[in-house]
Amino acid sequence: MWRRFSLRAFGNLGEASLPRALVASARLRMARFGAGSRRRLLIMLALCGVVSLAGCGPNGETEPFESTDITGADFGRQFELVDHHGTVRHLADFRGKVVVLFFGFTHCPDVCPTTLAEFNAALQQLGDAAKRVQVLFVTVDPERDTPEVLGAYVTAFNTDFLGLTGTPEQIAKVAREFKVIYQKAEGSQPGSYSVDHSAGTFVFDEQGRLRLYASYGLGSEAIAKDIGRLLGTG
Repeated sequence: MWRRFSLRAFGNLGEASLPRALVASARLRMARFGAGSRRRLLIMLALCGVVSLAGCGPNGETEPFESTDITGADFGRQFELVDHHGTVRHLADFRGKVVVLFFGFTHCPDVCPTTLAEFNAALQQLGDAAKRVQVLFVTVDPERDTPEVLGAYVTAFNTDFLGLTGTPEQIAKVAREFKVIYQKAEGSQPGSYSVDHSAGTFVFDEQGRLRLYASYGLGSEAIAKDIGRLLGTG
């Protein structure tokens, strides 16, 4: 539960020290908790640990991205999961493509379908360049999101999207690597539940380097613009 975390581990961390995009995304997800939400917000931001780095990107980009530029981040370096076809996947498998990676679950009522729809709209805007982009959807609910369920879900938005799953331990390991947090929230009916989770998206360039953190609700046009810049077409 949230109460198990302590702010003492994060010193004098405050919202002002973190990217506005990440703060806005975390506020949106934490709003449902009511009293004490500021404390939980700070915990979430601290665990995410995303820092905006100034200067030019490794490919010489100088114009600011619409997303938060996290080039040089020391997390989100790898994963090992199974896609909805049953194939073991690693981040390195997608070298040569821009990778768009999002954590969610198929029973998600709003954030996940909205985000996947935005990804699909962004790819439509990219035209032929979309062939050089791979969208990955990592479930945080492996108990219900079997490969079959994931496949039906993600391909309903775009037939080229890939769903990724694994054992609960594998999912937890990947979430830690990406500083993503998630937690079951019991539903109103016995045995029912939802999953609260970080709502941002991670974007890698064609060399497999983590470059961008896109907050929830950024919009398809902004996402398409940033991906286009990473592809050298924007």
